[in-house]
Amino acid sequence: MRQPFPFSAIVGQTEMKQAMILTAVDPGIGGVLVFGDRGTGKSTAVRALAALLPPIRALVGSPTNAATAEDHPDWAEPVSGKSHDVPTPVIDLPLGATEDRVVGALDIERALTRGEKAFEPGLLARANRGYLYIDEVNLLEDHIVDLLLDVAQSGENVIEREGLSIRHDARFVLVGSGNPEEGELRPQLLDRFGLSVEVRSPTDIDERVEVIRRRAAFDTQPEAFLKKWRAKDTKIRKAILSGRAALGSVEASDAALRDCAELCVALGSDGLRGELTLLRTARALAAYEGSDAVTRDHLRRVAPMSLSHRLRRDPLDEAGSASRVLRTVEDVFA
Repeated sequence: MRQPFPFSAIVGQTEMKQAMILTAVDPGIGGVLVFGDRGTGKSTAVRALAALLPPIRALVGSPTNAATAEDHPDWAEPVSGKSHDVPTPVIDLPLGATEDRVVGALDIERALTRGEKAFEPGLLARANRGYLYIDEVNLLEDHIVDLLLDVAQSGENVIEREGLSIRHDARFVLVGSGNPEEGELRPQLLDRFGLSVEVRSPTDIDERVEVIRRRAAFDTQPEAFLKKWRAKDTKIRKAILSGRAALGSVEASDAALRDCAELCVALGSDGLRGELTLLRTARALAAYEGSDAVTRDHLRRVAPMSLSHRLRRDPLDEAGSASRVLRTVEDVFA
């Protein structure tokens, strides 16, 4: 199987790459929503980051990539107990997917041939301990998006229907992408995503030329290209793993908590999800960079991706939501 494009070789799109790295450090941040033009490397970045991470250890034959016998669901076929290394899963959720395909359903074949009431796992089971990627998430049916966000937040998929009562682990990083010109997400759903970034096609000629050069090199001489970028990918991987290990020890002072609250109040953010996500993302950035405490600099750098999609629309303000967040940050932190 061909290796994905190296993560460190992706040209530009700094904010998108940083958001994905931070969700790898702390998957509890709540996923990433990437809005922007087609062909800007959204799906490439997801697959590249998953390939950059170390493989996961899973039981052979487990439909949920269970790490131990205790995690293996009791409704599934018994497994031998042997485990092996598998790549971090990246599961695509197609636009036309039904709810049964997403969450799982009654196994009709076993019901007809054996007369047994058995469960056929869906995409959420396969995505456990990995990434679930939805292209054109703004065109997905609202009830499916609601369901996905609920499961992503709880880490568990629960099915109660057709005489089945099934539950299994479903811990994954949800990454949604789309083009806002083709439809927008409801504000309630926007708020449920942890981070949001906007990507644009580069307008700088030299940058576009570099994109073409690297892609052509990867297509024509993939082994040499992968070797060239391996050291940089390894550096990012080590920083992510170090960040995961250090995450629990990163301190957030009362001053940092007050900064989060004051910033969200100034922006008019509803509820408390904005503060909680801002703090969690800043802590992940601090851990990734080897800092032992959250600072205003960390908060300033992650505020746009944590809060821009939670703002109420202001028809009198033509600035983008990220610009509004940055402007408010400077006012609050002045």
